[in-house]
Amino acid sequence: SDHMENICGYLMKYTNLVTGWQYRYFVLNNDAGLLEYFVNEQSRHLKPRGTLQLAGAVISPSDEDSHTFTVNAASGEQYKLRATDAKERQHWVSRLQICTQHHTEAIGKNNPPLKSRSFSLASQGSANSPGVQRRPSQNAVSFFNVGHHRLPTGKRVPIMQPDHLVDVREMMSQAEGQQRDLIRSIECLPASGHLTSLDQDLLMLKATSMATMNCLNDCFHILQLQHASQQKGSLPAGTTISWLEPKISLANHFKNGAAQNFPAEINKPASVREEQSIAEPCQLTREPEEINPDDELEDICDDKEDDLGAVEEQRSVILHLLSQLKLGMDLTRVVLPTFILEKRSLLEMYADFMSHPDLFVAITNGSSPEERMIRFVEYYLTSFHEGRKGAIAKKPYNPIIGETFHCSWRMPKSSVATDAGTNSSAHCPSEQVALPKDPEGQAELDCYTVKFVAEQVSHHPPVSGFYAECVERNMCVNAHVWTKSKFLGMSIGVTMVGEGVLHLLEHGEEYTFSLPCAYARSILTVPWVELGGKVNINCAKTGYSASINFHTKPFYGGKLHRVTGEVKQNMTNTVVCRVQGEWNSVLEFTYSNGETKYVDLTKLSVTRKRVRPLEKQGPFESRRLWQHVTESLRDGDIDKATEHKRALEERQRNEERLRAETETPWCTKYFLKDGDGWVYHKPLWKTASAAQTQQTDSN
Repeated sequence: SDHMENICGYLMKYTNLVTGWQYRYFVLNNDAGLLEYFVNEQSRHLKPRGTLQLAGAVISPSDEDSHTFTVNAASGEQYKLRATDAKERQHWVSRLQICTQHHTEAIGKNNPPLKSRSFSLASQGSANSPGVQRRPSQNAVSFFNVGHHRLPTGKRVPIMQPDHLVDVREMMSQAEGQQRDLIRSIECLPASGHLTSLDQDLLMLKATSMATMNCLNDCFHILQLQHASQQKGSLPAGTTISWLEPKISLANHFKNGAAQNFPAEINKPASVREEQSIAEPCQLTREPEEINPDDELEDICDDKEDDLGAVEEQRSVILHLLSQLKLGMDLTRVVLPTFILEKRSLLEMYADFMSHPDLFVAITNGSSPEERMIRFVEYYLTSFHEGRKGAIAKKPYNPIIGETFHCSWRMPKSSVATDAGTNSSAHCPSEQVALPKDPEGQAELDCYTVKFVAEQVSHHPPVSGFYAECVERNMCVNAHVWTKSKFLGMSIGVTMVGEGVLHLLEHGEEYTFSLPCAYARSILTVPWVELGGKVNINCAKTGYSASINFHTKPFYGGKLHRVTGEVKQNMTNTVVCRVQGEWNSVLEFTYSNGETKYVDLTKLSVTRKRVRPLEKQGPFESRRLWQHVTESLRDGDIDKATEHKRALEERQRNEERLRAETETPWCTKYFLKDGDGWVYHKPLWKTASAAQTQQTDSN
């Protein structure tokens, strides 16, 4: 009791992927067993913005860093908090743990556990029996009868004894058995008729019952830990109680809860055996390869992802997958079913963001720092529409470590907007010039070439590096992205952690930028993509910056894919341009002189990328690496695509295991580690500087 003091102060609270971290004023009320927070200290006399009951809560220091910790209430609500330093975190954690233990023990003494509980599954007979026949009033609850037995009045148990945990374990085992019977009963129903095994209500019942059992097992695990702490004393500082992993391997459930049986090694197609037998990447040449743009041909692939295809047919697999996931669960290591995949790698998706290279090259043509920043914002906002392949939310292949992708774009110099010396002409809509049918026939001097290379530099965490340059315009962009995906209920959120830098060497300017979060919504019906979050673009040399907000659709009303932003001069805090509209439709730019410009993204000309034919690509280049998966998806053969994908992933795991056993570090091919980021091994700002130095020496 000497240590049960009321404490208060500012902590950072994580709200969501869009809002991020915010400072809030927290108050620990030991007498009431409450953790409350307010917007600031001045509003402390008002009603709290949020309150957590600490009885039964779990206080967990995070292993992310030395400042973060979480408060997991018994109600399921969670606060993710961050202190200013490790010492302050330890102070809050220890006081919260003492308060939690005190109020948890008090409730345990005053509220004894239920003595017994019985579960019985409704009878499962033929389609005409009451147990399976559909009625308007029937729902998932009618499959279970739950009976509670009251304790005799006046009889109280001071704390939960070991035999009570045994009773709970027995009831859990009984419930697990009945849940398995329920799933078996559903899966044994006929595939057609009045009530089938693919009935949407039964599939939802199957998914929610499995999720419920997983949750109960997690709660039982926490009870065991708390009982152990009561036997040995309080939990030691720094103890973390983590949620259990799914009890069933996700990779083994592709067809309505049944394991997918792959053919034996001897029966595997030659392409699968080839995928598994490719030598360890580090044993292949890891020397950077110079790609000749003349070897590249205009891309003729046009794999739009507008067809739901197997997504509609495999609804049961999606429901089964959801039953294995928990809110906030990291999906990085979760093996997702093949039918939700796009027919391209994530590395190629980054390349498709460059599908308007004329707008990219036009940035450096701006006559002033203000104009160049506005042009960069225009290019940035037009890149996301073409980066998506259709309206349906599908997932690109996860690149394997060492995978690379190369391509280039050629465009006539006449298609690139130039500066005519006046602001009004600079704000005219981008010219939409069709490329000639035979770009190879053009004189090289009449074209600009933008070259692109991407590499998967890390597997855990999954980090990609990509680089693009236009030597003729003396400009390049370098970026690294770590994709972190989380399960959010009926949607999946992907955070793009990392940074990009655009270098305009002609002007000596560097523009740093970040990427928005992406969300796959309505994953049980027709999945669709939206972007969310705030991104910033900054140029330290010129003092110009841009703030762009990608707005997610509110629950009621509102528009889809809305984006707003402004460009300003930091020294004077003057807004020089405002932008609003939809990132996949029409954007409206309003300038400080009152002029307005509209950009219709659906009508912008798209320059096709140029890619080497498969026979000229290396074994770890994206299209050759995934060619059998892509061909199988095009043919609609999901089982075959799954087999090829599984062979690639298994090979990657074996290689990773071998490197760990031999303590062999992974060696990248095109990108070098630079602090927390990755930089292309031969960037234009280095080669241009070296060439200039050499020319100076020769003179």
